[in-house]
Amino acid sequence: MGPKKRRPVAARLLETRSGLCAELKPGLGAELESGRRRQEEEEEEAGTGTGTGTGTVSSAYFTTQVADGRLSAGFFNRPCVTLAKEFLGQVMVRKFPDGSEVKGRIVETEAYLGGEDQASHSRGGRQTPRNGAMFMAPGTMYVYQIYGVYFCLNVSSQGDGAAVLLRSLEPLQGLDAMRQFRSKRRKDTGKPLKDHELCNGPSKLCQALDITKTFDRGDLATGTEIWMEPGPGKISGADIVSTSRIGIGYAGEWVRKPLRFYIKGNKCVSVVDRKAEKVND
Repeated sequence: MGPKKRRPVAARLLETRSGLCAELKPGLGAELESGRRRQEEEEEEAGTGTGTGTGTVSSAYFTTQVADGRLSAGFFNRPCVTLAKEFLGQVMVRKFPDGSEVKGRIVETEAYLGGEDQASHSRGGRQTPRNGAMFMAPGTMYVYQIYGVYFCLNVSSQGDGAAVLLRSLEPLQGLDAMRQFRSKRRKDTGKPLKDHELCNGPSKLCQALDITKTFDRGDLATGTEIWMEPGPGKISGADIVSTSRIGIGYAGEWVRKPLRFYIKGNKCVSVVDRKAEKVND
């Protein structure tokens, strides 16, 4: 995997409806991008769009991003906010050496937009050995450690230094294995974990799937130990809640930007924002 190709500043487009600046550069070709825009415009005219400008893409577009039952490179090659929303409902798969697998449905994400984003590890365009994966091809895993103990998993998108944090999963398969991995890290081992508590947070997600720094810079499109599969159902714009990110306390106006997305009503979401849900209704 090589670094992301830089493009002229003129290629940046302002996502006016959300007030967010999305990184949008050539990836799948001008014709495909034009087709996606036409699809959104048609949906809005028909009253079926998400009203965000970055809503769920058409089924025809989506099927071209699946190969051998898993999400291929093209799926990840999208602007950061778009990818953060499109991740919702997709299934993450972790395969172990003995052939067993655990699976979880993505229900919560956060977008980090790169150099302009003062809450991002790549703010100001800084690139270090630690965050190098954020500047690599879309679909690259960026795994970093917090508090010197826990890990968090991000996935690079279009845009220099842009990536999506995977915050929470809804466990689907291998729940006993998830519990075993979580119990190794838990301080309070006496209280049994409920199903919805297994992956309801970024570090819990990594614990439950046994994701460590060894996966940093790995490719989700080609990996044999971690990959993603299409979810069982389509998530519409009405199902998605947009709100502020968690734990951002030093980034000025970026603290309040609605760059966290989750599936409304899902019990596995880490933090529910009732006020934002009313606004999204």
